[in-house]
Amino acid sequence: MVEAKTSAVSLVMVPIRSLGINHRARITKHLIALEPHDRYLRFGFSANDTQIQRYTDGLNFERDEIFGIYNRRLDLIAMAHLAFSADANLAACAEFGVSVLASARGRGYGARLFDRAAMHARNEGVSRMFIHALSENTPMLKIARNAGATVERDGSESEAHLSLAPATLDSRLTEMVGEQLAQADYRIKVQVKQFWDALAGVQALRRDVQDAQRITPK
Repeated sequence: MVEAKTSAVSLVMVPIRSLGINHRARITKHLIALEPHDRYLRFGFSANDTQIQRYTDGLNFERDEIFGIYNRRLDLIAMAHLAFSADANLAACAEFGVSVLASARGRGYGARLFDRAAMHARNEGVSRMFIHALSENTPMLKIARNAGATVERDGSESEAHLSLAPATLDSRLTEMVGEQLAQADYRIKVQVKQFWDALAGVQALRRDVQDAQRITPK
């Protein structure tokens, strides 16, 4: 069995956290912010806002795993969906999908999310990960190949599959520590944003008072 390779870019720490149902609105906002061609590559068709909303409304946070990367403004700039099979006979299989905003490209976020999802999958007993993508989605297929996946092309569509090694103590501890660090990073970002938002509110109030004083007749 092949163990998923770790890409060189993932050696740089990027906080990737699991997303729960309370992040659904931000997931929707992220996907709707994708450019038309990026929507086409992510979903395999030109998804409109209504179809994206239907997709996010149907996310099963209890069965599947959603991972995300937030920037300091708490914008979800990259996310991945690790979908576990609902078929009991295919319990050892999972499918991976990823999306990255255009403004966050070139930083290796797709590969980092793949590494994170692969680690979680093997820790959950998954032995094979699949990626179904359009053949023109070269960035996604490159991520799969770099991880050691076998890619089979069938016209306009391609299928990549990667065999995962069994979980180890190291893989479990690595995932646990990474998730804790990502959660801590997110809490800090929330606190910082709240501070700056509060400061902006105070400054706006001060400007309003100053403006009122200038126009008030003496």
